[in-house]
Amino acid sequence: MKRSTNWKQAGPLIAAAGIVLGGAAWWLTHRGPAVSYVTAPVTRGDVTTTITASGTVNPVVTVQVGTYVSGTIISLTCDFNTRVHKGQLCAKIDPAPYQIIVDEDQADLVTAKAQLVKDQANAVYTKLASGRASLLFKEDSGSRDAADAALDADNQAVALVALDRAQIAQKAAALKAAQINLNYTNIVSPVDGTVVTRDITAGQTVAASLQTPTLFLIATDLTKMQVDTSVSESDIAGAVEGAGASFTVDAFPSRIFRGSVVQVRQSPISVQNVITYDAVIAVSNPGLLLKPGMTATASIVRSQSRNVLRVPSQALRFSPAGAAKPVSGQRAVWIQRDGKLVQVPVTVGLDDQTNAEITSGDLTVGDQVVTFQAATKTGKPKAATPSLHL
Repeated sequence: MKRSTNWKQAGPLIAAAGIVLGGAAWWLTHRGPAVSYVTAPVTRGDVTTTITASGTVNPVVTVQVGTYVSGTIISLTCDFNTRVHKGQLCAKIDPAPYQIIVDEDQADLVTAKAQLVKDQANAVYTKLASGRASLLFKEDSGSRDAADAALDADNQAVALVALDRAQIAQKAAALKAAQINLNYTNIVSPVDGTVVTRDITAGQTVAASLQTPTLFLIATDLTKMQVDTSVSESDIAGAVEGAGASFTVDAFPSRIFRGSVVQVRQSPISVQNVITYDAVIAVSNPGLLLKPGMTATASIVRSQSRNVLRVPSQALRFSPAGAAKPVSGQRAVWIQRDGKLVQVPVTVGLDDQTNAEITSGDLTVGDQVVTFQAATKTGKPKAATPSLHL
């Protein structure tokens, strides 16, 4: 005998199941996107704040080689990138006009010396004549006037000899000056180094009038360079001698060159009413990769904390929706513990806008701090709920 279905008893159960299934279907199709959180670990490392400045790469010492005399360049023995030694001939100015002056002065000196010999001989004679005239006057064989005239001639002869000696000294000085000018027609390197700039060509006429023209620019040592950076007046207090620094150049964008600040110059530089100061960064250049004039983007260390507990700076700015914010002046981060967001008050030290130093707080290396909240398009399990457990 078939058992009859008790629809009166099953009806309520079926209706209840339908309601549950309908509610679940509506929730799956109408719920908003689930909330998820992006986290980052607490780490230990360095936190560094820096000053950013632009500058130019220059040799530490450069020497401008000019000319003291005017004339036509008749030869060049130095060119760009030429390695030179102190005293090496780099260019020569036509010496002919200066050689003529030297020859004339030499002839004048010889003439003056011959005149001295002549006047010395005359002085010997006038001395003897003066002696004889004086003796004759004493013996009443000559007049006083003759004796005085002979004495005067002797004195003039002695004075003339002194004048000749002075003229010889004058002629010798003129000859020395002419010889120096003649030597200046040889343009030599005053230092050991490398020719960076050559501003003349053979056949060119140079004029040394009011200002000495620059013919060559020589860098003494290209293995030691410096970066002259322009630091704004608002940041200059943080740039101190001995501070570490790094910079990049366009020629090697992926390479970081490191050096240190060796000088902060007191002279202000004003460009369109903007005041900057020159902070000089010294850097080694053994491979000669850095060239004079390269543009550098530099970072100068303002302050640094080494091997400290740190969190991403973004974690200090995160706060979940609906959570109470810390009291003014206090800082906090949120971490995930046991599926819940837990607020952890912290004390912050140095912050370089990437990482922040944590000087106190219930954090250990490896804790996952929340940096920001993200929404997903697909449904996920229920997100961790905020908690104020400390």
